[in-house]
Amino acid sequence: MTTTTDPPAPTQPASTPATGRAGLTLATAFAPAVWGTTYIVTTELLPPHAPLFAALMRALPAGLLGLLIARTLPHGTWWWKAAALGTLNVGAFFALLFIAAERLPGGVAATLGASQPILVALLATLILSERLSPWRLIWGVVGVVGVGLVVLGPGAAFDPLGILAGLAGAAAMGTGIVLTKRWGRPEGVSAVGFAGWQLTAGGLVLLVPTLLVEGIPGGIDTQAVAGYLWLGSAGGLIAYILWFKGLRSLPVTATALLGLLSPLVATALGVLLADESLDPLQLLGFALALAALAAGQINPAPRTPKGFVS
Repeated sequence: MTTTTDPPAPTQPASTPATGRAGLTLATAFAPAVWGTTYIVTTELLPPHAPLFAALMRALPAGLLGLLIARTLPHGTWWWKAAALGTLNVGAFFALLFIAAERLPGGVAATLGASQPILVALLATLILSERLSPWRLIWGVVGVVGVGLVVLGPGAAFDPLGILAGLAGAAAMGTGIVLTKRWGRPEGVSAVGFAGWQLTAGGLVLLVPTLLVEGIPGGIDTQAVAGYLWLGSAGGLIAYILWFKGLRSLPVTATALLGLLSPLVATALGVLLADESLDPLQLLGFALALAALAAGQINPAPRTPKGFVS
């Protein structure tokens, strides 16, 4: 592996053409869609009562693989920045995600992340000095209302620790998203390397607590191995490569709204595979969340004052 000594300032990419942005948005959306499978995989394939070990297996092997592929280590201030981002985007987020997944039904657990776009919008005004977009803020609220209707369905379980873990996970990654946008990606570092830094840092944060609190769980069969491989590859390295590439070029609040795909996918899988059901009110909430996700990708043109002639 190679290291460098002088950290060049991160560069901001040029604006993305409309057609290119559509493709980039679809690629970025792969990440939250795959994260929505975490809940069904956790409950159906993985050993029970081992959320920290599941988070560790999702992060550390994928991160080390990313480092081997990119062969680039952090440098200068990026040592602590990568550690901070890895803790927020991976270590804390994964651990809290699996705790919520274990203690709540899939649709309920995933929908708690719907508060993330609103948090990102507010943090972007404070940290990135961006103007608050009323359009995306409104649709963020619509998304929360939509997923709230799904949560409040008849069969919803409200385990206090699970709900707290879900909300804390959304806050951790929301902060990580905004800081990732602020710091950018160092010149010469690939998306694979950048994802590898954060996944490795997050995995190392999880290593000691996992060994002390849980150890290696018993009952790791072929189904569990398949689940860990899926979460570490598609839900880990591949998802984060695409996520960070999209976050580098797309508006931060619009990217955060893509996170609504996670509860939508989790809810759909719960219906298809876990015998969960949706009543009409929940279906309305599902539709509202989907509309908020789509509308949040639109950047409406500013209104021209009446009587103004260009």
